[in-house]
Amino acid sequence: MPKKISIGILGGGQLAKMSTLAAARMGFDVTILEKEMKSPAGQLTHHEMIGWVDDELVLKSFAHHCDVVTLENEFVDHHRIEVIEQMGKKVFPSSTTIGLIQDKLLQKQTLQKNKIPVPQFIEVNDDHTFSDVSKVLGIPFVLKSRKMGYDGYGNALVSTEKEYSDAVNHLSNRHNNLMAESFVTFTMELAVMVVRTSHEIKTYPVVETIQKNHICHTVIAPAQISKAVAHRAEEIAIASVQAVKGFGIYGVEMFLSTDGSIIVNEMAPRPHNSGHYTIEACVTSQFENHLRSVLELPLGATELIQPYAVMINLLGKPFPQRRLEVYRTTLQHPNIHLHIYGKESSRLGRKMGHITILGNNLKKILKEATALEEQISL
Repeated sequence: MPKKISIGILGGGQLAKMSTLAAARMGFDVTILEKEMKSPAGQLTHHEMIGWVDDELVLKSFAHHCDVVTLENEFVDHHRIEVIEQMGKKVFPSSTTIGLIQDKLLQKQTLQKNKIPVPQFIEVNDDHTFSDVSKVLGIPFVLKSRKMGYDGYGNALVSTEKEYSDAVNHLSNRHNNLMAESFVTFTMELAVMVVRTSHEIKTYPVVETIQKNHICHTVIAPAQISKAVAHRAEEIAIASVQAVKGFGIYGVEMFLSTDGSIIVNEMAPRPHNSGHYTIEACVTSQFENHLRSVLELPLGATELIQPYAVMINLLGKPFPQRRLEVYRTTLQHPNIHLHIYGKESSRLGRKMGHITILGNNLKKILKEATALEEQISL
């Protein structure tokens, strides 16, 4: 019997878990590299390696088991990805792409160079004062860690000199290098999943994302915007992926500003929270198309199979329910799709799972999903 194709994933969280589920259905093997045992993805494969990319022996052993390698987040040092590439293995996204994306200043410079609309931004160093930055960007502005920022971690909205000083001290503990961006007044946050191979490029529907404490909480597909705005968002998302020489799947987050323009906020070179609805709502999920793209296989259709979908994240809450209570509460709704990620511990705001509902009436399914999420405590 021919040897199974083996896909390596750096990281074992929920994104790797959902990719592993898609891989198992298609008959692929998956090897996970994670720092600790019993990761959500590691629970689904016999090939879980413990360690991390800074251990070259572990990294090379991991890569040796894989036909192709991908990753769960963009925080893997691109120099470590080069080690895998030097072994003759293909990595998606490549070290070049990760190098352009994981530093948010370089990401914005790359997008701007390619005439993609982004907020006004500047590099911030030790010599910059609140006055220096506010003169360029106005007040308020957003101070950001250039690396290691996600779900609002690594960002601070600044309006005063004290807030600036506090933010510099706090964010510098996360990563030494900082940047600042102008504050964008927007009417809606949008996101587009883009999947690309050397032969094809496709987009999923433009969705609206609604944040809760800077964490993606609700996704509405498709976003309730005009066809012209949706088309423009798709064009910008595709151009953004091309600008960073990206292949594989990418989430592109954008602002629809009050003047009707679209501005790119950030990019993620991987499956993305705003694309979880695609598991049930689209012909081919973001996770399956992610695997197809890294293997250079034909891409699947990305259209919705029903007019509307709503996805809500189940974020960690105080006093989690017993798991059976969660199941009983959720599964009494016959049209709800429940995903629980299998994380070992919960904390406030941690992504513990999600629910998705499809239908013909957006107002109705949004109300149902919102009411149900309020009853669940994980």
